[in-house]
Amino acid sequence: MIKKLFKYDKSRLIETLWECDPDIYNILVSSDDLQDARNSMFDHLNGIERHLFNIYSDKHFKDKNLLERNNSKECIRVLKNLIRTENEKISNFSALNTLYKIANKKINPHRLNEGFLFEFIFLFRGINCDSGIYTEKDVPLFLKLSGLEAALERTKSLDRYASNMEDFLKRYKTGMDKDLIKKRRQNRKFIQGLFNADDPDWLDYRWHLKNIISDIDTLHEIVKLSNDELRGLRCAKKYKIPFQITPYYLSLFDRKNTGRYDHTIRAQVLPSENYCLNYIQTRKSGSNMDFMDEKSTSPIKGITRRYPQILILKPFDSCPQICVYCQRNWEITDIKDAAFSKETMTNAIEWMRDNQYITEVLITGGDPLTLSDIYIEWLLSMISGIEHIERIRVGTRIIVTLPQRITEDLVEVLRRYNEFGVRELCIVTHFEHPTEITPDSLEAIKRIKKTGINIYNQQVFTYYNSKKYESSLLRKLLKKSGIDPYYIFNTKGKDETIDYRVPIARIEQERKEEARFLPGLVRTDEPVFNVPRLGKSHIRSWQEHEVIMILQDGRRVYRFYPWESKYAVVEPYNYIDVSIYDYLKRLNDDNENIDDYSSIWYYF
Repeated sequence: MIKKLFKYDKSRLIETLWECDPDIYNILVSSDDLQDARNSMFDHLNGIERHLFNIYSDKHFKDKNLLERNNSKECIRVLKNLIRTENEKISNFSALNTLYKIANKKINPHRLNEGFLFEFIFLFRGINCDSGIYTEKDVPLFLKLSGLEAALERTKSLDRYASNMEDFLKRYKTGMDKDLIKKRRQNRKFIQGLFNADDPDWLDYRWHLKNIISDIDTLHEIVKLSNDELRGLRCAKKYKIPFQITPYYLSLFDRKNTGRYDHTIRAQVLPSENYCLNYIQTRKSGSNMDFMDEKSTSPIKGITRRYPQILILKPFDSCPQICVYCQRNWEITDIKDAAFSKETMTNAIEWMRDNQYITEVLITGGDPLTLSDIYIEWLLSMISGIEHIERIRVGTRIIVTLPQRITEDLVEVLRRYNEFGVRELCIVTHFEHPTEITPDSLEAIKRIKKTGINIYNQQVFTYYNSKKYESSLLRKLLKKSGIDPYYIFNTKGKDETIDYRVPIARIEQERKEEARFLPGLVRTDEPVFNVPRLGKSHIRSWQEHEVIMILQDGRRVYRFYPWESKYAVVEPYNYIDVSIYDYLKRLNDDNENIDDYSSIWYYF
């Protein structure tokens, strides 16, 4: 259905738009002015709402199934938001005015964006109970049966769901794939030869830290780089944007760059030209690089606090490996320039000691496990000495980027501060893709889990792990490996990370149509959106957020209600999302069947 529309030119899309709702077209062309059109539109939508669930409704609505009518109700709610003058003022744009001009031929079709037209084509279809997502979904046969007959028929339908899911899962490799393990061992040998390193060197995390790859020539000598990747790396060098990759993580690359399995891995660490130019533009414009506005939630140097009982402690400002999309790219430094200030940490810990309401500490940064065992021991002993601290989280990506760092000595240090019934010490890590779970990372996980320490995963939902069931495979593998899925984050809305961002509708769709097919203990991660300064807002519930406008380029404007909005008069946060049309076009260019995503337009 979407593929077919992608082939239409703008004039044909406009024709399709009005075919989807001739009544709205007639309202727009017969109205004296915009305000008249607005009033008539509200009357029209209110009329449809009254008929949707009225037993005396005309045949058009009674013949539609309940799911279509419920979807219509949601589409009406959205369209009412879009035509409100208040929301036009907030977003500085009027979708209704654009529709009015299109209907009255007062705008050149070539000036219109396909994303805008697509949004309203599907919105109008939804309002008229013609979304197309239920046409082949008749009432399941088992609902018409009972007893054993119903049970057997239900089993068949559930098997079909499971079979469909398995077909998608088979498209993706994991780091435990035998062929992949073999290729990566070959990569390891090549890197060792290049650095004149033996096996004991490779198993020593300090060797990896000393040999972090941060220059283009060495990187290019190890792996084949595309022209796009080279342009991005040269741009990063020109503008002094640091990139660094551990030898271990580089061994996970496809050295020949065939694009078969390492697309996600490369995208995490190789800055694109677009990223670099946007990063520099943001910096030059004087805009705040601190997207989460952590400076406004930092009561003392080294601490960020956004919630009543937990705070963030940042002892170290670098990582062995820099993730391009990192929310703290404004403060993450090259590992050679990174610093640990005992004085800053002492002051921060004393601040925590004086605040009895703080019961939990997330030690993050940078990556705190880059520090030596001595520093980590000192830090944990100081924090655990505070009587009201019940839990210490250690936020680290070391398990993914440098599993050799998880030594017996380090694990023993961590174990000492995990006291059952007294205080929990847990690890919060960051696997992005199934190909990152390798025999080496699994060995690190085993060492930690043997001590009784829990491990949780926070995944950032980016373009590079957003294909159908891709994140489901990660969840399954994480759970089997001893890690509990914890959060799945909508990518931060920073201009420089536009290549990574995914429409909110896609993360909602993934939760409802993919994650939901997994057993409950596997899909334990909560989808969240981080509101700057205020913290996480759940994405599941429409009461937490709403679409208030669709801009001329097809991007949705969302209003987010922060987590404490039921307790205090906290101003909502307005967010401009990624265009669904642009996202699907990108998937289409990457040879993905975009019709598999057809319901995405109806997630708000």
